[in-house]
Amino acid sequence: MTIETVRASGAKLLGGRLVLDFANTISARGGATERDHVVDYADLVAWAFRAGLVDERVGQSLLEKAVRRGAETERTVTRARELRDAAHRVFVDVAHGRTASPADLAVVYAALARAVEHGSIVQTGDGFVWRWQDGAEALDSMLWPIARSAAELLTGTELPRVRECGGERCGWLFLDQTKNRTRRWCEMKVCGNRAKARRHYHRHRRPSSDAPIQ
Repeated sequence: MTIETVRASGAKLLGGRLVLDFANTISARGGATERDHVVDYADLVAWAFRAGLVDERVGQSLLEKAVRRGAETERTVTRARELRDAAHRVFVDVAHGRTASPADLAVVYAALARAVEHGSIVQTGDGFVWRWQDGAEALDSMLWPIARSAAELLTGTELPRVRECGGERCGWLFLDQTKNRTRRWCEMKVCGNRAKARRHYHRHRRPSSDAPIQ
């Protein structure tokens, strides 16, 4: 199997921050058409490749290692999904002004603690940058920058801009970067247009009492 043949995640990258994009790897949450885009390790690598977390060489190397490390691969997928779902719940709570669950925050913190073990701050000519070590060896390396993204968003000034899409049974999260903070949809041409169509339908639907006699 090569990185080109791995099925690509259908989840679009619309969140504006890495952790929000990862939280969005379930489409139509709670609806009849709900779809999970991270079912197994191949899905996880495919998404990481699309998100720019791994290149073709590293992605291929991780896939090959995953075949030989069955138990570790399963644990990685489990932790990835736990981080994804906990982060989603935390940021939905944030978007609606609720207190986040300590249990969900503990999942995010545990992922961050594992990430910090593999990170280092390196000085460059322009200042300092964060770099990851052993990324081509650790099966969960794509989770490290996601955990760091969650921590930065939770503790940064952009947190009040986190929104949950107003689309019916969408559940996707995004960072509202509009000047007036008026963005309502993850994607206007999808959820926004669907909402407009529903409003139009309900406005023009003939009341049942006025239905013609057959």
